[in-house]
Amino acid sequence: MFRTLDDNISVFGQIEPEDVAAAKAQGFTMIINNRPDNEQPGQTSGAEIEAAARAAGLGYVAIPVDHSGFAEWQVSAMAEALQKADGPVLAFCRSGTRSTYLWALARHSLGDDGEGLIAKAAGAGYDLSAIRPILTS
Repeated sequence: MFRTLDDNISVFGQIEPEDVAAAKAQGFTMIINNRPDNEQPGQTSGAEIEAAARAAGLGYVAIPVDHSGFAEWQVSAMAEALQKADGPVLAFCRSGTRSTYLWALARHSLGDDGEGLIAKAAGAGYDLSAIRPILTS
């Protein structure tokens, strides 16, 4: 169900409160929400996902990314969340793409090899060619 980027993170599209139990059963310890509220009519709110995560004993961080792009604070917040996680993380947005991009930018800021990040994303079905110049600089 969830798309694995590496042993520390998987991504997915919009999750629902009932998906939190599946995430916990698969060993995730934190959920990172990269989707802004009200992006789409009928979308489950971040507060509902957070409540389900907290009830399941999972950490929860909201780092919303809209379609205007990524800001330095978002990259820093993602890097911090990834470093503080005490186990595998599940990040979600509408389709998993923004979460994958933000993960790659955050890991690159922490010193990970850009080509390696691109390969991991490709293995999960995500194309990072739009940010390749940033990841390989």
